[in-house]
Amino acid sequence: MTIRILGFDADDTLWHNETIFHLSEQRFMDLLAGHAATEDLAARLVATERRNLKLYGYGIKGFTLSMVETALAVSDADLPVAVIAEILAIGRDMLQHPVEPLPGVVETLRALRGAGHPMVLITKGDLLDQEQKVARSGLAELFETVEIVSEKTAATYRRIFGRWGAGEGEAVMIGNSAASDVLPAIQAGFWGLHIPYEITWVHERAEIPDDLPRHRRLASITEVPAALAAILAG
Repeated sequence: MTIRILGFDADDTLWHNETIFHLSEQRFMDLLAGHAATEDLAARLVATERRNLKLYGYGIKGFTLSMVETALAVSDADLPVAVIAEILAIGRDMLQHPVEPLPGVVETLRALRGAGHPMVLITKGDLLDQEQKVARSGLAELFETVEIVSEKTAATYRRIFGRWGAGEGEAVMIGNSAASDVLPAIQAGFWGLHIPYEITWVHERAEIPDDLPRHRRLASITEVPAALAAILAG
C-alpha cells in the first residue's frame, strides 16, 4: 500500500483552540448574567451561531458577531455601549491569543517529515485569522502547503488529495473532529485518524461507527507514526 499525502487539521489537533472559545464564552456568560440564566444564554448563543454559520462561516469574527446579536436579543436591545465594547474586546483578545502547539506536535511532525512523508495542513475558518495562526505557530515550514477552506466535505478532500495523485486509500486525514476531519475523508475514500480534543464544539459533534473501515482512534498525535506504519503494513 502507498500513502501519497498526509493531511493534518489545525485547530485542536496541532494547537489549542476550543479551550479559548470556552473561556471566552464564559466571559460572555458572566457579562450577560443579569439578563438571562446561564443555560438559556448558552443555548441561545449556540442557536445564533448555528444560524449564522452560513453567513459568517467559521471563526472568531463570526463568533463575536453572534455574541453581540445574542446579547442584544436577551436584553431587548437595551444594553450599555460599554457591554458591547466588552464583547468586542473578548473577540479581539481571542484573535490575539498566543498559538500554543499541543504536546508532541512539533516532534511528531518533524519525525514524519524526516521520514519522507509529504504533509498538507487543511484548516477551515476565516482566511486572515487562520493564516495568522499558522504563521504564529511556527509549523508552516513543516508542510508542503497550507489549504484554508470554508468547509470540509468529501469533495474538499478529493480535490486537495487528488492534487497529490492520491487514489482510494492513498491519503490519510488526521484531526480532532469526527464531523469535519474523519467522516468526510473516509467518505471520499481515504483514511481518517481521529485524535479527540478535551472539548468538542457542539457544531462538530458526530458519532463514528465502531466498524467503519479506514478509521483509527488515537490518544495522541505521537501515535500517528505507529498508526501509519500499521496502515502501510496492510
